[in-house]
Amino acid sequence: MNYRMLGYVLGRIFMVEAALMLLPVAVALIYGETGRLAAFLIPLVLLAVIGLLLGKRAPADTAIYAREGLVIVALSWVLMSVFGALPFVISGEIPNFVDAFFETVSGFTTTGASILRDVEALSQSMLFWRSFTHWVGGMGVLVFAMAVLPMTDGRAMHLMRAEVPGPSVGKISSKLRDTAKILYAIYFAMTVIEVLLLCLGGLPLFDALITSFGTAGTGGFSNRGLSIGAYDSAYVEMVTAVFMLLFGVNFNLYYLLLMCHFREALGSEELLAYLGVVGISTLAIAGNIYHLYQSVGQSLRYAFFQVASIITTTGFATTDFNLWPTFSKAILVLLMFFGACAGSTGGGLKISRIIIMCKAARQDMMRVLHPHAVTSVRFEGKPLGRKTVSGVHIYMNLYLLICVLSMLIVAFDQFDLITTFTAVASCLNNIGPGLEIVGPMGNFADFSVPAKLLLTFDMLVGRLEIFPMLVLLAPTTWLKRRRIRV
Repeated sequence: MNYRMLGYVLGRIFMVEAALMLLPVAVALIYGETGRLAAFLIPLVLLAVIGLLLGKRAPADTAIYAREGLVIVALSWVLMSVFGALPFVISGEIPNFVDAFFETVSGFTTTGASILRDVEALSQSMLFWRSFTHWVGGMGVLVFAMAVLPMTDGRAMHLMRAEVPGPSVGKISSKLRDTAKILYAIYFAMTVIEVLLLCLGGLPLFDALITSFGTAGTGGFSNRGLSIGAYDSAYVEMVTAVFMLLFGVNFNLYYLLLMCHFREALGSEELLAYLGVVGISTLAIAGNIYHLYQSVGQSLRYAFFQVASIITTTGFATTDFNLWPTFSKAILVLLMFFGACAGSTGGGLKISRIIIMCKAARQDMMRVLHPHAVTSVRFEGKPLGRKTVSGVHIYMNLYLLICVLSMLIVAFDQFDLITTFTAVASCLNNIGPGLEIVGPMGNFADFSVPAKLLLTFDMLVGRLEIFPMLVLLAPTTWLKRRRIRV
């Protein structure tokens, strides 16, 4: 393990987080919340001092191999969440550190699960910081750091592989730093457009920012107790729903569109499957809930918004879907696992993995029927290597194991089965709301401290796609000295 390089990168990340905390400080000044300044300035100074001490001078050995990349990513997210929780604790708005840590991890991982019973009781600066963590975590903390800090491609590729969701990672530009800049430029531009459209729909600027942060990061934190439903506006709901779906698309496709490669972008196999699932699910749920609203338009409105919210793992709500028929709730639970596209800000298994799994299953069946046939799994028009297909199978095995173990442990809290199952599913897939007690009008406040810590771990596992967190906790990561170059 290259400990000096580990400390150097962490130092740079701490300085980035210190700079980001200047924004809620500005919000506190704008709204006259001078009593909240210390809550942000204390962790800001701590981050800046530690960051300067660790990141002042690059070590002689700047190598980052696969192991270092995984550990740096996992440790960065955990420590950023620890420092990010301090404003809530220092201000007393979330005095319990475990609750504040849960809320902050939920923010950075874009999960949207909350322990707050009354979100509107928070100050404006705390509401801003809470939702801003969605925006920062949506595209990735270290991807942001790559965009603003000097880092060579050889050092950064393992970081990007560990943080960017999906079965594989590719570069848009020949230089990885340029790739990070392009991704964040697209991300920023889309966020600004949504803010402007929401303001045109009558939302105050602050509300438009909070909603856009939650949409862009596909996180779902809102400054309203009733979420998007508080605005009771079809326009606001449709703008938010459309942008949730847009942020659930692989950002590489937007770059292809900018480069006028329309056929390649719009013909993406994953994109077509993603939109197909959204369309079919919307129609199925709209038909199932028609008797509740007695209007085709209303049924389609609520169905489309909730499908967009769940498949992109955002978690916004316009109605209490916990009261919907079992068939509709079953579809939403299924969509929790589907997730959005690889390379997007959404969570879940990812549509690409599901496509690859189905095609790999079909290939295995063909081998049984035709043992001598030469077959391959093709995705996006190209044959996939055995390593990629095997990686999907390994990921799925670990995912199911963590899901089952988490449910067994959370079950000690003695909640009903649906609450336990959907609480774990929503945290592991970075969704936020589940069903019953953790439904769209509920929260995670009543879970025990061990359950909250486990669900926090599940949020990190889901956002970082398992391997970084497992490597961080593996004793061999810290005991072995021999590097294995990957």
